[in-house]
Amino acid sequence: MRKEDNKWSIEEVYVPDTSSIIEGFITDLIKKDKIKGKLIIHSAVIAELEHQANVGKEIGFMGLDEIKEIRKLSEEGKIFLDYAGSKPSPQQIKYAKKGEIDSLIRDLAGEMDGILITSDRVQAEVAKALGIKLMFIEIKKKTPKIKIEKFFDENTMSIHLKEGVEPKAKKGTPGNWDFVSIKNKKLSKEEIVDFVENLMENSKFGKNSFVEIERKGSTIIQIDKYRIIITRPPFSDGYEITATRPVKELELEEYNLDKKLVKRLEEKAEGILICGAPGHGKSTFAQALAKFYLNKNKIVKTIEAPRDLHLPEEITQYSKNLGSNDEIHDILLLSRPDYTIFDEMRTTNDFKLFTDLRLAGIGLAGVIHGTTPIDAIQRFVGRIDLGMIPSIIDTVLFIKEGRVDKTYELSITVKIPTGMFEQDLARPVIEIRDFDNNKLVYEMYTFGEETVVVPINEDMIKESEKKQAPIKELAKEGIIREIQKKIGKNEKIEVDIPYEGKAIIFVPKEKISLIIGKNGKTIKELEHKLNLSIDIKEMSKEEPFSEQTKTKVNFSLKDTKNKLVIDFGKKLRKTSIKFYVNNEHLFTATTNNDGKIKLTNKSELYHTFINSLESGNEIIAYI
Repeated sequence: MRKEDNKWSIEEVYVPDTSSIIEGFITDLIKKDKIKGKLIIHSAVIAELEHQANVGKEIGFMGLDEIKEIRKLSEEGKIFLDYAGSKPSPQQIKYAKKGEIDSLIRDLAGEMDGILITSDRVQAEVAKALGIKLMFIEIKKKTPKIKIEKFFDENTMSIHLKEGVEPKAKKGTPGNWDFVSIKNKKLSKEEIVDFVENLMENSKFGKNSFVEIERKGSTIIQIDKYRIIITRPPFSDGYEITATRPVKELELEEYNLDKKLVKRLEEKAEGILICGAPGHGKSTFAQALAKFYLNKNKIVKTIEAPRDLHLPEEITQYSKNLGSNDEIHDILLLSRPDYTIFDEMRTTNDFKLFTDLRLAGIGLAGVIHGTTPIDAIQRFVGRIDLGMIPSIIDTVLFIKEGRVDKTYELSITVKIPTGMFEQDLARPVIEIRDFDNNKLVYEMYTFGEETVVVPINEDMIKESEKKQAPIKELAKEGIIREIQKKIGKNEKIEVDIPYEGKAIIFVPKEKISLIIGKNGKTIKELEHKLNLSIDIKEMSKEEPFSEQTKTKVNFSLKDTKNKLVIDFGKKLRKTSIKFYVNNEHLFTATTNNDGKIKLTNKSELYHTFINSLESGNEIIAYI
């Protein structure tokens, strides 16, 4: 300790704690002569700031900079500066947040009958309780202006700042942007550090602002609408700031989705994947979907890392970085939301949490990176049993250039995979269909030890139908013969074989009991004999429409080599049509997305239709 001389007027001893050093107001108090005399900094303060700087926290560097400024003022004769107290143990530094370091600093102030300087309210209250002299400075700072805002204009999606490099920005809209320079001058390290300190200050005092993740070498913060990633050496080769913000917030109605898809999202879809390449608007769509569910009086919550979705106050946003999977799982199960938006699924733990919540019955929409829809689905393969995937995911929305480009739906069935023809190859198969036209686009199943994902094309489907049609027809004939033995040779019977090992048999209502038999004995014998699982259903008796209810519609015919196309026009897409000949019902079918009904030349309906035409009978179609 320096000897006291006439230069010093020792009036009081001041002992600042870590909070007062970090906040940076000690130098201001010295300059304004509000602190005169001796300032003693506990070694624990230095150790704590050193630890924070070593783990890459900005507050550590800010505190050390403040001590440098205090030393300069001491050298100028403004204050007498000294250090005291022993260096804390690693255990005390580890538990600094629980008051270990604060306790050491209070003890020093008490021993020296000094004035404890703090901006920590808890520290102040404890000091009062112990009778320690106190200078409590409550921080009421105005939020400083965000300096990097000057790089943004209305078209800027993100900015990219790095020391030694010209500032760059992405400008445009999701999927349609340019990467441009926004200043023809390279940024210095000092400029970048100044931006970092300004952002850290904003994260403490700004509205809707917080530090989401802080690691050695990187910090992720949210300041209102800006998501900011800061990296520094040694993690990166220089200081770098990346700041992103949404260019536009959309409502679901602005996506102009098909009414059928909107109805599915509202009523049926509960395991949704929102996928797409980076920068194409996945999170923007997730925001719109969250607000859509909220407007439908649903309870909505989010899981985010970081929390950067801009949502109404009614939606609670949970941080995956600040809460464990078990904590989030328990909270969501107990609070029972109708839908949860899971933003940025990346790790195996994310997929496990998504799966657990779905199996618990919570509706989920997960945001996931994928250059194609099937890429997103495949990220679940190997993480959960293949057969569980359709129970976890039922709808996949692929976002491209800010719009819903494709929609897939998943289901599981037991069948011979498309392109295979041996009957003993039947297995559980996950079918992935295009939601717009119900076209099969992929199949997923196990083959040997491997899980395979097979893209399906028209040629494969035609070849499979061609190979399997004769087998199915022979099977149907055999089933019909066996049933007719029970109910009579002339009785009309229809058979549908949806997949290998399953038959649905349609018979007149009064004949059902004959097939089932007493206590189900007869049908059990049939199932054993035919090696099939059999369902018995009543054959519907179609009656001609009355003149008051039937609406006749026109159609055109195109007979190709393999099929007959009955075209009603796109105005009658997805419409049930009944066909009649001589006022007798022929059959009923539903048009596809193009307003067409297609009959392959292997089907009975094809030959029935052609035979009726060749006999000179008029075929009439009604809605």
